[in-house]
Amino acid sequence: MDYMDHYHVFSTSDLVNWVDEGEILNSQQLDWGIDGFMWAPDAAYHNGHYYFYYPHPSAKPWNDTWKVGVAVSDAPTSQFKDLGPIEGLGGHALIDPAVFTDEDGKSYIYYGGGAHAYQGQLNDDMTSLAAPMQVVDGLDDFHEAAWVFKRQGQYYFTYSDNHRGANHMCYATSDSPMGPWTYRGYYMLPVGCETTHGSVVEFKNKWYAFYHNNALSHINELRSICCDELVFNDDGTIKMVCQTRNGGLPVAQDGFETPRKMQVISSQNADQTAGLDLVKEPRSDFSAILVGFQRIGAQVGFDNVDGFDTGKVTLGLYYATAASLAKVRIVVNGQDWSLVNCPYTGSRHTFDGYTNITLQMKPGKVNHIEIIGGDGDLSLEAISTQTVMERK
Repeated sequence: MDYMDHYHVFSTSDLVNWVDEGEILNSQQLDWGIDGFMWAPDAAYHNGHYYFYYPHPSAKPWNDTWKVGVAVSDAPTSQFKDLGPIEGLGGHALIDPAVFTDEDGKSYIYYGGGAHAYQGQLNDDMTSLAAPMQVVDGLDDFHEAAWVFKRQGQYYFTYSDNHRGANHMCYATSDSPMGPWTYRGYYMLPVGCETTHGSVVEFKNKWYAFYHNNALSHINELRSICCDELVFNDDGTIKMVCQTRNGGLPVAQDGFETPRKMQVISSQNADQTAGLDLVKEPRSDFSAILVGFQRIGAQVGFDNVDGFDTGKVTLGLYYATAASLAKVRIVVNGQDWSLVNCPYTGSRHTFDGYTNITLQMKPGKVNHIEIIGGDGDLSLEAISTQTVMERK
């Protein structure tokens, strides 16, 4: 069963190209609580350290025993040490911690669920409360997904409402990080799946709304991360977000390498195939595709795949599929690595599918990658490897 209890960190310099920096924490690494269920987290940087806040049930029944744990590291992508749950936080359905640090250096934590929202100030250690949590007043129909940000001296509290199966993203404003809050309405319409959850960030002098939907998979629990620009009116109120559907990484021709080192190999340059057909496809930027992955025994092999300097890479697949969820198995140098999900793209001719996995292979162009089908129709355009940037 997928308990959604393994956290990864992704990095970007342009909001288009993303690198999976790898896993930083999972429930098996904790010495408290029960296995599974680590839902929407948040992170903060303070006094030279990175703090990672996450909800996790401490006992059974799981939905009655939520607590908020915190892990700390000197780097944003690795070596997080769990410090356990924060005293004074937790209870029935109390999830989705969000941490906001103000310009004066004071930090605040917000969370909630089951129609109850709470707020409080953290001590300078970022791991304990300065005072007991307070009920958040002024929100209309709060459900979950608390988030706080500041713009031009105004504080914004965003959250999802209780329209079951069709949550809106709502917001309230205040002149203080602890309220009182004034409800301002909603800024995002339902996204088409059971829940919605949003975060708002400023990036290169523009504001963006991050959220999820199930536009690729059409399965409520199999969600895709989305990002669209957030625009403000002159009075500080938020305009309705225009939800868009964008593909993954931009496709590139064979041999293209970015400054971060990226190798792309098209399907027509595969070295071995079994049970697959190579067909011309003018709708693909790669001109030809491999089809037949739904067949038992279907597989393709690529030789001389580049692991670059360290061997730690993001392996990407470019594809189209009419299946709600196709799956392929990745084998690296003879080692069975993992199944990879390939969510629905709209049709077998809609070539905007991109999925990836971070893995360890050998440095240099000495690696052999096999992709094995048998679980869903898939049209494969190409594979890519891209270096994962290590941070000290």
